[in-house]
Amino acid sequence: MVTTQLFTIGYAHATQDALIAALRREKVELLADIRALPLSRRAGFSKTSLKAAAEEAEIEYRHFKHLGTPKEGRDAARKGDYATLRRVYEGQLELPEALAQMAEIQTLAAGKRTCLLCYCEEAEKCHRSLLIEHAFADSNVSHLHPVMPG
Repeated sequence: MVTTQLFTIGYAHATQDALIAALRREKVELLADIRALPLSRRAGFSKTSLKAAAEEAEIEYRHFKHLGTPKEGRDAARKGDYATLRRVYEGQLELPEALAQMAEIQTLAAGKRTCLLCYCEEAEKCHRSLLIEHAFADSNVSHLHPVMPG
C-alpha cells in the first residue's frame, strides 16, 4: 500500500501571497478547499480570488463544500468547544454527499500532492484533523504554515 503525502493549511493570519508561496514550496498540485462556505472577510480568500491565484501558480483548486463544517460546528470551534465540533462534523461526514466527496478527495490525493485548506490556523483545533482521522488515517500529513514577510 502506498502512503499518501497530504498537506493542510489554515489562512487565519496569512496573506494570499504567503499561502500560495507555502503551497509552491511543497510542490502542491491540488488545493482542496474544505470550507462549507468558501467566503472570507480576509482579502484573497474567497473562492473566486483564491482559485484564480492558485491556478496562476499552476495549482488546481477544488471546493469540497460537503466536507466543510456546518454552522453549529463552526460556532463550536470559535468557542473552543471541540467535543461539539467533533460531534457535529462526524455527523456531517455520514451524509451521502460528504461520503461521495470524501471518496473523491481520497482518489485525487492518491495521485496529486494535495493540501486541505480551511481558515483555522491550528489543524488540531480544526475539522481538517477530523477529516484526516476519517479519510486519511494512513497518510503522511504535514501542516503548512504560511511565512509572513516581516
